[in-house]
Amino acid sequence: MPIDFKSIKSLFIVEDENAATKNEQPAPGSPVDSSSAKINFDAPPARPGEANAKFMEVLFGAMEKSNLPGLDYLEYRQSLKSLEKMPMDEQVRYQSAFAMAQAMGATPQKLVESAGHYVNVLKEEEAKFQEALRSQTTERIGNRQEMIKNLDTTIRQKAEQIKKLTQEMEQHRAEMEKLEIEIKEATTKVEMTKNDFVASYQALVAQISADMENMRKFLK
Repeated sequence: MPIDFKSIKSLFIVEDENAATKNEQPAPGSPVDSSSAKINFDAPPARPGEANAKFMEVLFGAMEKSNLPGLDYLEYRQSLKSLEKMPMDEQVRYQSAFAMAQAMGATPQKLVESAGHYVNVLKEEEAKFQEALRSQTTERIGNRQEMIKNLDTTIRQKAEQIKKLTQEMEQHRAEMEKLEIEIKEATTKVEMTKNDFVASYQALVAQISADMENMRKFLK
């Protein structure tokens, strides 16, 4: 028997638009903040789950598409719902609803089987959700974790390179200091050699000049 989407919703929940908005949570595929990602992949514990308006609509929609012909569990549930405000206990309410359904050919077995049909429909939706969740987990968490591992490896490699370069720089600095000392020593030696040569030159020239002066003076 056809039963519309809003009717299915009313059989299971009481409409509360404000509460639905408040409790609405992102479905797989919605943006997820990854700013808290750490190298150890720790995450704060999630809050307990709550019935969510968006997910409820998905599940009710699946039940609507799979509604069985004739009187089944959904129509029986509708009768139960209509008896909620009646002053009767649960057993009487179930029996009274069945009395109405029985007049239209329902049997306990058919009602239970049709209820099981909707449970299976919901299980199929749960399987689809889990598959979508796995995909999103890989895309939004697994890939980022892999990126973090790769970046950590890169950081370690560059740290080793920096360590190696630092050691090489220290080695070059020591070589520079050694060369500076050698330059100072060589400069001193060159300067002493120059001074010795100049002194020798001046002494010899002075002697020759003196001889030249005496020869001009005494040899006439």
